[in-house]
Amino acid sequence: MSRKISACIVVLAGLLTAGCAALVVGAGAGAGAYSYVNGELARTYQAPFPRTLEVCTQVLTDLGMPIKAQRSEGAQTVIETERKDGTPMTLGVKIIGLDLTEVSVRTGVVGYWNRDLSAQFQEFIAQRL
Repeated sequence: MSRKISACIVVLAGLLTAGCAALVVGAGAGAGAYSYVNGELARTYQAPFPRTLEVCTQVLTDLGMPIKAQRSEGAQTVIETERKDGTPMTLGVKIIGLDLTEVSVRTGVVGYWNRDLSAQFQEFIAQRL
């Protein structure tokens, strides 16, 4: 078993035995790693903040999802939108480093988060970056 896979297994086992709410998926540098905490699915992309924010707004436009509100909070921009069926969605685009940006997606309302829709949106972003 490679060292990367072994390290991932150790990390996952540690998270699961510690009762952590985060679920980390993915292995290796080429695969995307997600964290899922309190309804928010986050992924870090190797892309500069302005490009990542542009891609996020392009995906929203292409999906016909209007931007209801957009605000900057320090190193993060938060976008509130809704899907065509009225389901609310919140995006957080955060500067992690010079060419690293984290995008968090929360779809649904408190207690009824839809992880699958958030993952689908993350894949749309990944395809364009």
